[in-house]
Amino acid sequence: MSQQASSALAGIRDVLIGIAVENEGETASSAIGYGLTLAKAAGAHLTLQSASWRLSGDDRWISGFDDGSVAEIDRRLDALARAIAERAAGDARMAGVVCTTETPSLPYPAVIRRLAEQARLHDLAILDAGIWTCDLDREALEATLFESGRPVIAVPPGHAVFAGRRIIVAWDGSAPAARAANDAMPILRAAEAVEIVTVGNAAEIRDAVPGAEFAPHLARHGVNVIVNDLPVSGSIGDTLRSQAGLFRADMIVMGAYRHSRTRQFFFGGVTRSLLRSCPVPLFLSR
Repeated sequence: MSQQASSALAGIRDVLIGIAVENEGETASSAIGYGLTLAKAAGAHLTLQSASWRLSGDDRWISGFDDGSVAEIDRRLDALARAIAERAAGDARMAGVVCTTETPSLPYPAVIRRLAEQARLHDLAILDAGIWTCDLDREALEATLFESGRPVIAVPPGHAVFAGRRIIVAWDGSAPAARAANDAMPILRAAEAVEIVTVGNAAEIRDAVPGAEFAPHLARHGVNVIVNDLPVSGSIGDTLRSQAGLFRADMIVMGAYRHSRTRQFFFGGVTRSLLRSCPVPLFLSR
């Protein structure tokens, strides 16, 4: 990474990685490697919250187990969360990154609440993204976005190293989109090329704040920016995925969840579509 890029990333001073362990098969995390390499590039402090979901005290999940078996499951999950934290702390030491870890063992609602609270104390949070097979995965990411006031980078499998040479800013003229671009400014300034992408028909693009009007703001901050208005091909999510491949993007920056979580759950949305299937990490703000 060039000295200019490192200088731009220096605007990021502390990074939180959030891991929630809920079964013994969960040992792989792209978010840990991604967050560690981002913290190293930025010269930032790294915090890892490796939490385990404690079944005892959670009446919704305790039925069907006797007290001894529940306590044993809690012990094993706590041990796994601690092992993940210790391994990450060791990797951070070798990389020269100052790292703090915490390993809370908490019932389901408290795991989510603790992550959102911790995110408020950091410049950004980094979480794993992928196919949501359980409520904990989805709730952790959504609660952090809705309740922390901080941006989140959602890292899909296979992206364990931070890269930010070429970045797409998904622009729809909304307040969340403007907030996302502003929150991502250190990363955008460090990039070699940034493309503002607006997806829609001519009338939709005309009625929104055009990307061409937003581009000068980024340029004044030293961002090397171009603008690209695209028609919808399949869906907005499909169009952004396709453009990320054509642009060889390392990241998509976008405003998250323009509608309520309830509406998103029942009717879907661009954010959920991309979180379920995206070729690159997503930088999200709400």
